[in-house]
Amino acid sequence: MMLHTESDVVFVKGLKVEAVIGVYEWERAITQPLLIDIALETDISKAAASDAVNDALNYKAVCDDVSAWCKEIKAELLEHLAGQIADGLLANYACQKVTLSVAKPTAIQQADVVGVQITRHAKAAEKKITDNEPVDSKSTDA
Repeated sequence: MMLHTESDVVFVKGLKVEAVIGVYEWERAITQPLLIDIALETDISKAAASDAVNDALNYKAVCDDVSAWCKEIKAELLEHLAGQIADGLLANYACQKVTLSVAKPTAIQQADVVGVQITRHAKAAEKKITDNEPVDSKSTDA
């Protein structure tokens, strides 16, 4: 995967998550596979200079959080799930922009995969999160 951006990117390709997703009654009773690609535009210059993990955006934590959110949200629509994931990433990680796709490989028998891709910017997400409950429970009141 080669992303054409004007900034640094930390990415995850093909994160596999089993979650409740779908609008039909039978879909609400099972889990289905999701494939998630994530691109977080962030400044990696500090980590590049220091070679210290504490200066890097932790992609393991990103994968753990996204997997947990998918399981907790139990969305009907991929569009809703993608929006919630993007909001959570922007609220919890040092990134200016998130592009992600959420795909449902078993949804349409005749297609390899169907899904949605969204891009969200930090400023838009900050406004939305103040209007709605954020997806993350790790935030603390200062």
